[in-house]
Amino acid sequence: MNAPIIDPLQGDFPEVIEEYLEHGVMKCIAFNRRGTLLAAGCADGSCIIWDFETRGIAKELHDKDCVAAITSVCWSKDGHCILVSAADKSLTLWDVVSGEKITRTTLQQTPLQARLHPGSAKSLCLACPLSSAPMIVDLNTGSTTVLPVSVSDTGAGLPPPSRNKFSDGSPPFTPTAACFNKYGDLVYVGNSKGEILIVDHKNKQVRAVVPISGGSVIKNIVFSRNGQYLLTNSNDRTIRIYENLLPLKDGLKVLDELSTSCDEVDEAEKLKAVGSKCLALFRDFQDSITKIHWKVPCFSGDGEWVVGGSASKGEHKIYIWDRAGHLVKILEGPKEALIDLAWHPVHPIVVSVSLTGLVYIWAKDYTENWSAFAPDFKELEENEEYIEREDEFDLMPETEKVKDTDVNEDDEVDIMTVENESVFSDSDMSQEELCFLPAVPCPDVPEQQDKCVGSTSKLTDSNHSGSPLSEEAGQNGQAMNHASSPVEEDTGGTRLKRKRKPSEKGMELQAEKVRKPLKTMKSSGKISKIKNKPVVEQDTDSYVFADDVTDEYH
Repeated sequence: MNAPIIDPLQGDFPEVIEEYLEHGVMKCIAFNRRGTLLAAGCADGSCIIWDFETRGIAKELHDKDCVAAITSVCWSKDGHCILVSAADKSLTLWDVVSGEKITRTTLQQTPLQARLHPGSAKSLCLACPLSSAPMIVDLNTGSTTVLPVSVSDTGAGLPPPSRNKFSDGSPPFTPTAACFNKYGDLVYVGNSKGEILIVDHKNKQVRAVVPISGGSVIKNIVFSRNGQYLLTNSNDRTIRIYENLLPLKDGLKVLDELSTSCDEVDEAEKLKAVGSKCLALFRDFQDSITKIHWKVPCFSGDGEWVVGGSASKGEHKIYIWDRAGHLVKILEGPKEALIDLAWHPVHPIVVSVSLTGLVYIWAKDYTENWSAFAPDFKELEENEEYIEREDEFDLMPETEKVKDTDVNEDDEVDIMTVENESVFSDSDMSQEELCFLPAVPCPDVPEQQDKCVGSTSKLTDSNHSGSPLSEEAGQNGQAMNHASSPVEEDTGGTRLKRKRKPSEKGMELQAEKVRKPLKTMKSSGKISKIKNKPVVEQDTDSYVFADDVTDEYH
């Protein structure tokens, strides 16, 4: 829905929890490119695909070889594939339509995050392991290319040693964040020294370095959808936004030109000089009062809003800023810690995952404003007397005759051409995108009708043949309460239970029986002793209780 049409003064961001999704214990989420499907990784190793329009499960992907928790999910650009990383060190690529596994690769370390190449190369992905440098993984061959995470003073941007230590002798590095740029020709790596490295992943070379003030560990790094802004989340509890000064395409050529034009002798200083022309600090966000840590910050679909979740335990708070740096909304959810967050690509909707495995959908609380649809519409607080104009109901009012219309009524109106949305203006793929999954109805559980019919016939035969149970009940005058005890019949190991809800009249009669003593009838006593005994009506599949028979007898 277009919020400015509803009310231009309302912000285009979510406000309240609209509903929640529940299926197992979900750990991580990701929207497809159009926002029509939502993938959720579960703790049991399965991946659930929700139809976000109907809020129903469209597909369930489960690998029998994987029983560990899912750490991340990522869609391909055309939506036909999903990359799933798990805690058992595996990377699995799935075909969404068929639900079949395309390939599976096992790494040496647990991948905390895995992202497919944003181009057409579905076999390449960027993995960020738990205690290793980021690496490019070829899913077809299983080969890995470790990316550099540091630049030494000697000027060589080389991968770190196998002992996971920097070449300058610093302690082992923490999990490193990394992401592709918009078209996947460069990788932006955030290391534990508080530096952003721009890496040519094909040649494994660091092309530029952007230092962050304070030098804190970078925990998250992500690009906006249009590729114009870069977001980082550091250990100093600050979210920073950088403006991308490189062109979206052919960034390597521009880096070569910048490197050639730079006159710095020292290689490290030269890389920093080039980095200053690649990224420019645009804004930073932090809570100056509480100084809380942030989790999974990201951009909105149009890049106008920045959202971040509170990392405090037992707190489900989501902070929303505009790009100018103003805090516009704090969303407070249930008393459950937040572990993942995603903004819908098109609509003002935020989806968050709690520690208990529930997925909450935050949407905008729209207010009706009829004047947004008709500018001359006037909302009245109370009834007013209306005086019509003299020419108001004329076929051609005088006021309309004065107006000169420049519209040519003979022009043909084009209703077939579909304009490209600005969010999807880069749709240059030859393959058609997958927006929805075909509905596959779940088969109903077959009811045990044959068993019910067989049990009913047995009960009918036993009733007419004078079973020992009925004779004993008739002799001893034992009564069964049909409101609390269902009919039970053992039919070869199968127990049939049915309950009949008593009517209001039956409840009144039952209360009278408690207050008054049971009187025997003066007649031959055909049914005086079996008032509450259930009786089965012949040739039917329903039970008739003796209360109704007693009422008819009276």
